[in-house]
Amino acid sequence: MTRSLEAVRRALWVGLPLLVVLVGAVTWVVTGRALRPVEAIRLEVEAVSGSTLHRRVPEPSADDEIGRLARTMNAMLDRLEAASDRQRRFVADASHELRSPVAALRTELEVARITGRPDDLRSAVDGALEEEQRVETLLADLLLLASVDEVVAPPDGEVDIAAVVLAEAERPRRVPVRVDAPEPVPVRVAASQLGRVVANLLDNAARHATTAVDVRVEPSGLLVVDDDGPGIPVEERERVFERFHRLDEGRSRDAGGTGLGLAIVRAIVDGHGGHVHVESSPAGGARVVAEFGN
Repeated sequence: MTRSLEAVRRALWVGLPLLVVLVGAVTWVVTGRALRPVEAIRLEVEAVSGSTLHRRVPEPSADDEIGRLARTMNAMLDRLEAASDRQRRFVADASHELRSPVAALRTELEVARITGRPDDLRSAVDGALEEEQRVETLLADLLLLASVDEVVAPPDGEVDIAAVVLAEAERPRRVPVRVDAPEPVPVRVAASQLGRVVANLLDNAARHATTAVDVRVEPSGLLVVDDDGPGIPVEERERVFERFHRLDEGRSRDAGGTGLGLAIVRAIVDGHGGHVHVESSPAGGARVVAEFGN
C-alpha cells in the first residue's frame, strides 16, 4: 500500500504540472483564436481619425457577441461619418452665404468713398445697414441651429400651441394669415422653440403666398400651414428642409430669407420626437404639416 501511494504521489508530482501546462497552452491558443476578431476590430478603430471616417471594422460572419459588437461599431462609424459630412457642408454653405452680404457691404462703402457725394454716402449707409441686418439675421439663425443640434431645450411644461399661433398671426406680413385654432391645445415643447417653429412656418408661407396663408391647429396638436403660392415639386419636398437650400422656380424669390427657416423647424420638431413634412395644399400651393411627439 505504501509503495502504491508513493507511486501515485510521484505521478502527481510529474503529471500535474504537465497537465497544468497543457491546459494553459490549450486555453491560450483557444482564447487567442477567439479574441483575434476583437484585436482586428481594435486595430481598425485605432486607425480611424477625422480624415478616415470611411474606414469600417471587419465583421465576423458568426452572429455572436463579437459579430454584434462589430456591426454596432460600424453603425456608430456610419453616424459619425454622416455627422462629419453634414458639418463640412454646413461650414461651406455658411461661408458662401456670408460672403455675399459682406461683398455687397464692401462694394457700397468703396463706391461711396470714391465718389464722396452726400447722396452716395447716404445710399451707402442705407445699403450697409440693410446688409448688416441680413448678416445679423443669418448669424442668429446659425447660432440657433448649432444650439439645437447640440441639445434640444427641455419642455417648460405644456404650452398652448393655439395661443402661440394666434399671437404670431397678428404680426404684420405681406399677406393676411387666417387661423383656425380651438383653444387650448397643449403640447409639451419648449415655449421659445415652439414660437420659433410657428414664426418660421408662417414667414415661409407668407413669402411665397399669392393672397393669404391659412393655419389650422388640430386638437391633437397637429399644425397645418397652407399657402396659395406656386407650390413645391414632389422631388424637392425633402430638400427644402436642408440648410441653405432654395428652389430655382417660383419660390426662389425668397426676399428676407436666410435659407435656414425650414431647417430650423425640422431640427426642433425632430428633437422633440415629432415629424414635419410638405405636401400639396388644397389652396394650390404648399402645405407644411408639423406634429410634435408628446
